[in-house]
Amino acid sequence: MESPTSSSDGTGGVISGWTEEFQCRAKFLYLRGGESVRSARLEGRQPVVATVRANTNTRQITTAWRFLDQRKSDLVYNIRAIVEADDRQYLEITAESGVPT
Repeated sequence: MESPTSSSDGTGGVISGWTEEFQCRAKFLYLRGGESVRSARLEGRQPVVATVRANTNTRQITTAWRFLDQRKSDLVYNIRAIVEADDRQYLEITAESGVPT
């Protein structure tokens, strides 16, 4: 999981980047269903729901963050929504790859 950061470049400008906050395991569910999902896939975007265990670290995640799938050459996913599962033990993170960060 990475959060956005910005720092001064020393000349009055700002340098934007990403800082790794932590690593965790996730279960991926690739969405294939309705018209909007098919449309996104035609545009090169892949919607996914990543399920992670709820803990102190994962409860910090916001929609400004992103995550990398290290199993797939660090594929970048931008977080769109975070929902707590019914059992409150997991968070379901809706994200999308193939879109600008």
